[in-house]
Amino acid sequence: MRTDEVFGIKPEVRFASYVDRRSLDATFKMLIDRKQKHIAIRGASKCGKSWLRQKIIIDPILVQCRLNKKASDIYVDALSELGVNLEIESTKSFSIKGKVSAKGHIGAKLLASVGLESSYESSESQANKEQKIGHDITDLSFIAKIIKSSGRTLVIEDFHYLSVDERAAFAFDLKALWDYQVFTVVIGVWTQDNMLLSLNPDLSGRMEELSVAWSPFELQEILKIGGEKLNLEFSRQFQNYASEISFGSAGILQSLALGVLDEIKIYESSPDIIEQIDSTGAIEAAAMHYAEQLNPLYQEFAKVVSNGIRARQNSTGIYAHAISVILKSSDEELTKGLSAQEIFKRANNIQPRVQLSNLKTVLQKFEELQVDAQGRGLILAYNPSTERITVVDRQLLLYRRFLTVSWPWEQIVAESDANIHQGFDELAA
Repeated sequence: MRTDEVFGIKPEVRFASYVDRRSLDATFKMLIDRKQKHIAIRGASKCGKSWLRQKIIIDPILVQCRLNKKASDIYVDALSELGVNLEIESTKSFSIKGKVSAKGHIGAKLLASVGLESSYESSESQANKEQKIGHDITDLSFIAKIIKSSGRTLVIEDFHYLSVDERAAFAFDLKALWDYQVFTVVIGVWTQDNMLLSLNPDLSGRMEELSVAWSPFELQEILKIGGEKLNLEFSRQFQNYASEISFGSAGILQSLALGVLDEIKIYESSPDIIEQIDSTGAIEAAAMHYAEQLNPLYQEFAKVVSNGIRARQNSTGIYAHAISVILKSSDEELTKGLSAQEIFKRANNIQPRVQLSNLKTVLQKFEELQVDAQGRGLILAYNPSTERITVVDRQLLLYRRFLTVSWPWEQIVAESDANIHQGFDELAA
């Protein structure tokens, strides 16, 4: 067996090193099979949420959220997966006005199953010819009937990319979907317990939240199980260090394990004997290599966020001050959430012109600055309701630990401070 068949990050599940944390798989499957509640799965980036979903749910209706996506877009994407076009004209609470039409044979059959006619024609002499018959919809129940008729589970991934308002809107729709017996799985990164329930108390008794979190012991089980498949044994000291610098992320540990084996030139299982892996130097080299690969990503992230939306003459450099304070905070603070009040306290101590109200506005704009044209790539997330910022991508913690870098905000802060002092000097003159 090759080492990359056991360790590493890939879209498909690595069964050879897969660890079921505290029987989480069985609990998730039980809830799916019962079809009585919505399920929310939360956890840090690269903690195995998608692998858990893939292992338990076969052929879901999969919707990926992106920044600036609306709750109503979830239904458009979901029906598109089923071969049905949805054109939304307007939305209100529990109500959607729009038109549906089939995109092909499957969509036409699905619409027919809920009592609507739609045709799709093709012939040997002519390219596929689609004839759509549009049908107006007036409420969410119609969409729910189509999804339920498909027999597939609606799964919404990266829910944290939606704005707080859109999360709240969908939380209220979830109550209606529960009434229509469309039980949905929502997956994302958030630190607040029962976040969806806090957005809509009516979900009480209708939703179950599962936390995908890793203890050091569970992370070490990945090394133990995967090592056995390769006839390798990772020493206790090695396991402790590897779990420590993985920052609670199974994905980081998977990458480090493969990187270590590459460093010591082990590419496949040993045929007979158990080989002991006990090289601190190898894991540090693997971590350094990992961090170096991330350098362009995080340097660009820091540069963009430091500069902010636009540069203003005689500005306080508030974006640069904010990101400087955030990335100098401890791993624990960034993992559990750093409050806007604490960021303000530290930034204001350095630059008294930084104001709390302005800082909160700036923090709310962090997300749109970070993501790419497709609305992906979130590294730090700010929750206005709790006024806390958390690290979504825990690779950042490994990166700053193993690379000594010059951050772009240092120059921006210095320049803004110099401009302010120059302005004071001119006023004094």
